[in-house]
Amino acid sequence: MSSRRHPHKPGFGKRVACGTGGGLLLVVGVALLVLPGPGLLLVLAGLLVLANGFPKAQKFVAPVEKRAMQAAEESVSSPLRIVFSIGTGVALMAAGVVWWVVPGLPLGGWPTGASLELSGLILLGLLVVSYRRVQAKKTSTSDTATTTAGA
Repeated sequence: MSSRRHPHKPGFGKRVACGTGGGLLLVVGVALLVLPGPGLLLVLAGLLVLANGFPKAQKFVAPVEKRAMQAAEESVSSPLRIVFSIGTGVALMAAGVVWWVVPGLPLGGWPTGASLELSGLILLGLLVVSYRRVQAKKTSTSDTATTTAGA
């Protein structure tokens, strides 16, 4: 037996599952970069799933994660952006209702309506998370500045 340790290589089944799931998330995420929906978030999710089965994919996770977090913080950086982001989420949900109820629209029906509704809910949920994250960061920064100034 060799005393060298080899990194654990995922099994065939895990690689197939991660490749299929991660690839699907990645393709849908890329499509949603230009369509309404959480594209960058799904690209990140796809890369994370792919990295679970293919360790070499891990090198692509950090830059996408950094950009996704930067975009999330930018979306709540000013009251005007918050209002526009909330408006976009509400508009997506309203469009989802219209596409669900009016079958004569192109691609009309419940699948399109449900996906628009889900996109709007995800957007609003991400806004809440981003806002809390930015506020927590501001609070910790001001606490550090107060502690430093008081010392």
